[in-house]
Amino acid sequence: MSFTPVSRLDGKVAVITGGLGAIGYASAQRLAALGATCVLLHRKAEDADARAAALPSAEGQRHSALRADIVDSASLQAAAAQVKADHGRCDILVNSAGHTRPVPAADLDGLTDELIDELLQANFRGVFATIRAFVPLLKASGDGLIVNVSSIAGFTGVGSNLAYVAAKAGLDVVGDALAKALAPAVRVVSVSPGAVESAFVPGRGEDFKAKMATTTPLGRIGLPDDVAATVEALATTLRFVTGTRIVVDGGRHL
Repeated sequence: MSFTPVSRLDGKVAVITGGLGAIGYASAQRLAALGATCVLLHRKAEDADARAAALPSAEGQRHSALRADIVDSASLQAAAAQVKADHGRCDILVNSAGHTRPVPAADLDGLTDELIDELLQANFRGVFATIRAFVPLLKASGDGLIVNVSSIAGFTGVGSNLAYVAAKAGLDVVGDALAKALAPAVRVVSVSPGAVESAFVPGRGEDFKAKMATTTPLGRIGLPDDVAATVEALATTLRFVTGTRIVVDGGRHL
């Protein structure tokens, strides 16, 4: 098959977990603007349908929102079946769902067994379960792309907490293994941002953002659209890329 760069995504279907989150929705906006139909997976949001309808749209695009919980494999299988029934295909899967909670690395008691299990479920097991549910459709596409939104925490060891660090490191390594196992029909790439302008980590306000900006070589923290632009590039121009991570952090890891 050809991995020649393309400029449009007309006829493609993109499924985005955490599709109503900052990075997920920014990715949907970019992919939709290039002609892809976007399916936003979310746990529960009253405005989900309205936000899906607000995405850029032209003739042939049928954006939608589906409820699914990435820690509930049955709901993911149901979502995949619905995407197949509604669209007949899935070409792009963006895994941007997950959550975390700040716990200092030295606070070993603060990272309880329950919190470790919760965070590994949300940030590792749930991503794997999503891939497992949608892989048949991605393989059938013959030109599938899985983008796992990871974090520089996965290779720096510095993040909101050590369970989150472990989840992202595991996601990167398993992503590499899947890239080999699913090639050439499906590509798998991790996109690793640093701090991003969003409400992803509870309790981080303007002071945190300012501090991160002053210690980042490019002088600001990341924006959701920085990550979304990388997702777009992987779907269009960076098509001979798989089994690796792309760091989008303004040099924060240096």
